[in-house]
Amino acid sequence: MSRKLASLSVVATLMAGTTMADVPNVVADIAPVHSLVARVMDGVGTPDLILPPGASPHEYSLRPSEAAALQNADIVVWMGADLAPWMEDAVETLAGNAGHLTLLEAEGTNFLELREGALFEEHDHGHEDHGHEHAEDEGDHEGEHDHAEHDHEGHDDHEDHAHHDHGHGAHDAHAWLSPTNAAVWLNLIAAELSSADPDNAGTYFANAAAAREELAALTAEVNTILEPVRNRSFITFHDAFQYFETDFDFPASGAISLSDAADPSPARIAEIQDRVQNEGIDCVLAEPQFNQGLVTTVLGGTEANTAVIDPIGVDLEPGSTLYPQLIRNIATTLAGCL
Repeated sequence: MSRKLASLSVVATLMAGTTMADVPNVVADIAPVHSLVARVMDGVGTPDLILPPGASPHEYSLRPSEAAALQNADIVVWMGADLAPWMEDAVETLAGNAGHLTLLEAEGTNFLELREGALFEEHDHGHEDHGHEHAEDEGDHEGEHDHAEHDHEGHDDHEDHAHHDHGHGAHDAHAWLSPTNAAVWLNLIAAELSSADPDNAGTYFANAAAAREELAALTAEVNTILEPVRNRSFITFHDAFQYFETDFDFPASGAISLSDAADPSPARIAEIQDRVQNEGIDCVLAEPQFNQGLVTTVLGGTEANTAVIDPIGVDLEPGSTLYPQLIRNIATTLAGCL
């Protein structure tokens, strides 16, 4: 009897190993995307994260372990070259035979144009599309990689020479900060996983459906958090939050820096200072990896509050709960500052 039990145990172990081997190796570029993929894969497998928390998605050098994860990948889920131009060659070279889900090229994604000015009153934040239907004229993505039409290097300010680090396409690349986009991507992730692993398709789509319900509840929660401070105004360190602003109808008044790759010009700082001092800005938001001294300069002589806001989850534990924590933290930090 003991031999039979031992044999059955070996068979069960081998079968379990075979089942696990059938689960695709999945990699994601940044922590918020990794979180969405992890939520869809819950109970089946765990994706690998390429960029560690705190690393800039705009420029990065792969470590050997991260290159190996790409090389072993069956599926790569990433924002795209508009956010991480350095990663395009790595994906093509190391994961050329893998399935690629590029979220900034995905049908159904709501896109917003890059903003260039220090002050944003001339921008409508896409409020006319607040229902987030995917407009056909945006869905074709034409011009997404058209550098000439969006060449900021015609300006004299030295910060504009770093435009390629802020995203090299026509659209703002920080699209993960829209829970509406995240809800669209969940189904796309489930479809990509199901194509590679049809045995677990039911689980993937069930997880995606549950996650969409969680995002709907999160959106209601965030609106409740922001409601008491909707008549107040804020400025961000760099212009990364307009997808959040649009989803929750809570526009910023400006940004200290266009790019997170270079300091703003003196003229831009002066423009922001003038608004903070003369137009009653309530809050100036810093970010974990940026020069706090610039925020202090902008705040000089004013009664505006300041707080640190995180668009990518620097201090959060990677995993399926990171994305809702990230969005909730942005809302609570913003409301607290205002």
